[in-house]
Amino acid sequence: MKTGRFDRRIDRLRRPRLPGGPSIAAVLAAVSVWEALVRACRVPEWLLPAPSAIVREMWGERAVIADHAQATITEAVIGILTAVGLAVPIATSMALFPLLRQALYPLFVISQTVPIIALAPLIMVWFGYGMLPKVLVVLLVTFFPLSVSLAEGYRQADPRMVQLLWTMGARTGHVFRYVLWPQTLPSFFAGLRIATTYSVTGAVIGEWLGATKGLGVYLVRASKSFQTGRLFAAIAVIVIVSLVFFAVVELLSRWFLRWKSVDD
Repeated sequence: MKTGRFDRRIDRLRRPRLPGGPSIAAVLAAVSVWEALVRACRVPEWLLPAPSAIVREMWGERAVIADHAQATITEAVIGILTAVGLAVPIATSMALFPLLRQALYPLFVISQTVPIIALAPLIMVWFGYGMLPKVLVVLLVTFFPLSVSLAEGYRQADPRMVQLLWTMGARTGHVFRYVLWPQTLPSFFAGLRIATTYSVTGAVIGEWLGATKGLGVYLVRASKSFQTGRLFAAIAVIVIVSLVFFAVVELLSRWFLRWKSVDD
């Protein structure tokens, strides 16, 4: 009897469950408590709107918000793709040439000690108020987690497999293709998850300092006019866009790392 009961418990644990079920339940519970407290305490909408008021504001401003969101998404996507295009060759060069790593790695760390909010005005002065400075801000925000995760992934590659290929007469390209790059992919996607969520924040920061369109511009306008509902609506859209970016990276990682799940 005891064994059968234990087996049934194991079977229940192995059954597929709704992905993110506990998180969704926690968010719904928090939103419900928020709605109930605002209504019970009769909090003014300009001070703290209820979630239902925020949803109504999002629906009423859907066309304007979508227009601003499109600009922010474009800046974030271009910035993150540029960061990937730079981080992969630079991190790979650092892995192949240790002296280059010793020279560049401290500079990457030092660059993160300067707040991006302090560098963004300089970028605006140097490159104007078009899309380019926003893309550069996103690039600065996302390049570090990508390059560092890649560099650490290369360092954690199995040296025995690398040595085996060298002894078999493999070339550098073969070592990179069959050992280094596959074993670095988990670290790469870990850094990419962080970078994609940072990319939206970087685009919004760039828009705060000077732009004509974007969620950052919408936030500033709503804040200056004390339209708290629109302010929360913009924040909600930023969160949704970031979660969508994260989900896309998660799907890509599952596709490219499907061999890893099979091995595990």
